[in-house]
Amino acid sequence: MTIVTHAGGMRFVGQGASGHDVVMDANEANGGHDTAARPVEVLLSSLGACTGMDVVSILRKSQSVPTAFRVEITDERATEYPKVLKRIHLAYVVHGDVPEEWLKKAIELSLTKYCPIANSLAGVAEITYEMRFE
Repeated sequence: MTIVTHAGGMRFVGQGASGHDVVMDANEANGGHDTAARPVEVLLSSLGACTGMDVVSILRKSQSVPTAFRVEITDERATEYPKVLKRIHLAYVVHGDVPEEWLKKAIELSLTKYCPIANSLAGVAEITYEMRFE
């Protein structure tokens, strides 16, 4: 079970089965104190971590671990409320000797099979990706 508790102002603290807190707040213009990430930022960060963990795990199994790795996420939202996510673009940025075809396979497996967040959002938003080697 996940429980989200109001902590004053517009600050909320979520706690899932792991027992770890996820703190969220609004900016001052929306009644918050700008002390934590916004809920949609947390959602997008969760997507990045979910697919990123899949990709690293798959690459480890193939003995091809990047020396550094990150997922950069840009989004486009509807202009009208509820301002849903319309498009999400993931840029997988890899350092190290990782074969491009292995990275592509790992990303596609994550986005189509393993990451529950990506698969849930895919029914709502168009998800695209790119790979960059630095």
